[in-house]
Amino acid sequence: MPANLTPQYMEAEKRFKHAGSVEDKIAALEEMMATIPKHKGTEKLQADLKKKMSVLRKETDQQKKSGRRDSFILEREGARQLAMAGAPNSGKSQLLRTVTNATPEVAEYPYTTRIPIPGMLVFENVRLQLVDLPPISQEYTEPWIPQIIRNADAVLWIVDLSDDDVLESLEESNAVLTAGQVDIQAIQVLMVANKKDTGGAEDRLALIKETQYGRLPLTTISAAAASPKEIAEFKRVVYDFLNVVRVYTKAPGKKPDLTDPYVVARGSTVLDVAQKVHRDFVENLKYARIWGEGKADGIMVPRDFVIDEGDILELHV
Repeated sequence: MPANLTPQYMEAEKRFKHAGSVEDKIAALEEMMATIPKHKGTEKLQADLKKKMSVLRKETDQQKKSGRRDSFILEREGARQLAMAGAPNSGKSQLLRTVTNATPEVAEYPYTTRIPIPGMLVFENVRLQLVDLPPISQEYTEPWIPQIIRNADAVLWIVDLSDDDVLESLEESNAVLTAGQVDIQAIQVLMVANKKDTGGAEDRLALIKETQYGRLPLTTISAAAASPKEIAEFKRVVYDFLNVVRVYTKAPGKKPDLTDPYVVARGSTVLDVAQKVHRDFVENLKYARIWGEGKADGIMVPRDFVIDEGDILELHV
């Protein structure tokens, strides 16, 4: 069977042959893989491309080990940090573009994302830092990805509902994470089923729900075509998934600042909030007055009183 290679493939192949660096060669190979026709006539060629890519990625690994090893220290911003994990072409970068102020490169070929890219998801007056990571694959996964995932407050696991092999992809990603000492059962994970508007998406989603992954919290979206209403709903889902509450503080005799809340885990106490305001409050806090839904305005509460969403605290030392 003839290969019938596309002009895009031929152009990428030309760039591969003239590439002067390993990184440029890998980029060209990735585009060749994305544009090569998928049929029996190209199976051997596809295998050769994967082999070349594997060799080049091992070469870059060896360079990192022998010289400077790439690592990333991500400065935390906002109330929580959420790592975005997923297989190649699952739509992580598009989702980041859609729901935050970040502008990562979005392309049809895999491994477009090579470094962590942060963006700020703003839900009402709460800022949440999303971090787009390079894809997870048995073929190649950046060695520092598991560490970033372990350090994050939670994970958005992006799943491609247009992928006929979505279950195999989930298993592969889980295996790579497990090898990197990331246990998805032990961390806070929200599964984001992306591309819900593609043909067969509902059937693939039903298959996911029948597996062990169906026990994870799950939401759906089409990041490339989400309406403002759908984006707002997605932000609400992410906020609720984190199981946190907003609380505001005020000085005696003054109005509270309702624009910049403290965000704490649901079930936190007055003392937990005081600790965030200033460490001196931990030892010196005597009591607090509270305003909130279902509470008498300004009622005195003890240090171990559990606060609710939207409460206003007046701390007394």
